[in-house]
Amino acid sequence: MALSLFSKLKEGLDKTRKGITDKLDDLFNNYGEIDDELFDELEEILIVADVGMQTTMKLIDSLREELKVRRVKDASEVKAVFKDVVEMMLKENNSEPFKITEVPTIIMVIGVNGVGKTTSIGKIAHHLKEDGKSVLIAAADTFRAAAIEQLKVWGDRVGVNVIHQSEGSDPAAVIFDAIQSAKAKKTDVLICDTAGRLHNKVNLMNELAKVFRVIEREYPEAKKEVLLVLDATTGQNAVQQAKVFNEAAQITGIVLTKLDGTAKGGVVMAINSELQIPVKLIGVGEGMNDLQPFDAHEFVEALFN
Repeated sequence: MALSLFSKLKEGLDKTRKGITDKLDDLFNNYGEIDDELFDELEEILIVADVGMQTTMKLIDSLREELKVRRVKDASEVKAVFKDVVEMMLKENNSEPFKITEVPTIIMVIGVNGVGKTTSIGKIAHHLKEDGKSVLIAAADTFRAAAIEQLKVWGDRVGVNVIHQSEGSDPAAVIFDAIQSAKAKKTDVLICDTAGRLHNKVNLMNELAKVFRVIEREYPEAKKEVLLVLDATTGQNAVQQAKVFNEAAQITGIVLTKLDGTAKGGVVMAINSELQIPVKLIGVGEGMNDLQPFDAHEFVEALFN
């Protein structure tokens, strides 16, 4: 099973590998000595791959230091050191892959429309059921047309009940009902969808604050996870979204979707470094099992090999 998941990860990162690793191979193999020009070209490759300026400079500084420590002089040996530097950075905020170990747990899923929030909720529910957990979904994105119907389709597909009200209902009321149902049935994990169509930061903060008040009041004993869903294909815009949401909610993890659809998967490094929030799940395909727990070591192995 692990080999299969790794193969899917490697396949899903194919575009990113061509966008980063193939260019790094060309760079390191075409230089003899390590000089400033090599680092300038490395900087350009990373920025184009959406690693971001701040994270790029951090990586290059760490690489320079590591090359000195290891006394590496030949450019052909730089890739192996750079790979280790990337893995060390990713492990700073990603100590362990996503796994629900305490029950009851309530997972709040936040993010703007179009990032794959509904699909991610369905796949997370499937993942948790495969892990032997009982799951309930709350359809609290009541503002978006068809959001409730989409979640019901996913609920039927994975065999999970969906608590919902009519379109335009108060999201906090939906979550209140879902909590009562989860408590009555002793459900292990309650996954709550939230509205993604909020026009400004004040709206966002007020809406989420109301929902979190209901959770704290009605379900204080539950462990809380707040997962922000981001679309990898939007690159640095995803980083900016994360910054806004992080001011509105205490995010515990990132779900990065559509990583298979971009050559700019360096955004994983940018999110990890700039926001210091763990990337917990990554989407590397359309299939039910293609939303995988993020593992820094496996990610680096799949990207650089």
